[in-house]
Amino acid sequence: MSGKVFLVGAGPGDPELLTVKALRILQAAQVVLHDNLIGHEILELIPASAEVRSVGKRCGRKSTAQAEINGLLITFAPFGLNVVRLKGGDSCIFGRAGEEIAALRRANVDFEIVPGVTSALASAAAAQISLTQRDKASAVVFLTSHHANPKETVQWQAYVSSGATLAIYMPGFHYEQTARQLIAAGLKADTACAIVSRASSRDQQIYRTTVRELPKAPQLPTPTLLLVGDVVEAEQTVASKPWNLATDSFTQAPVAGELSLDRVLWGD
Repeated sequence: MSGKVFLVGAGPGDPELLTVKALRILQAAQVVLHDNLIGHEILELIPASAEVRSVGKRCGRKSTAQAEINGLLITFAPFGLNVVRLKGGDSCIFGRAGEEIAALRRANVDFEIVPGVTSALASAAAAQISLTQRDKASAVVFLTSHHANPKETVQWQAYVSSGATLAIYMPGFHYEQTARQLIAAGLKADTACAIVSRASSRDQQIYRTTVRELPKAPQLPTPTLLLVGDVVEAEQTVASKPWNLATDSFTQAPVAGELSLDRVLWGD
């Protein structure tokens, strides 16, 4: 009897951000191959009887070759085992899931993809930023400056001209270069941006600045994500006033003691 491989997104780090399905599959796993960035609190949810191996990849550190990871997935499944490939965030966003999917298909191994909360969403939530806002940005671009082909370059001009909020994964610490490329592509130098370090974890940090001042940003602990766009600034300037549905705008907050649900919702 053949087993099954589950490509599971573990989310950004907070175990409470695991999906219900991810938790159920993880607790029934017989083999778990996990990335380095998976936290101990999540790894502790794995059954003690399961075979657990770290096959993670992390910039600047020795890691397991992708071909070896593919081989392990294919090797375990024919023994009738439930194999979990546990990745940070969502496995299909900069998680090299495509290579594993191709290998599993070639080997005729049954598999399932379980989506997770990607770090861009967790970072935005941590910084209290709405990635889209109808008067600021109607699109979001997930991108990274790391490519398999060193000669491949980021199409900054296309991204900037789209007016989308940019969520830059694995931005590294070359902030001066990133700022220069963004400005050269037509982005206003005073555009707001935020660096989010270890989103959703107990030691998360958030640094807000502008593209012009980005080169002065500190080197926060990795993993980090860089958010760029007008929505970053917009979320800091919205007043804390009741929303008037009738006029579709903020209204003056009522005097203490006069607040009623009807007044907040309808501005009566």
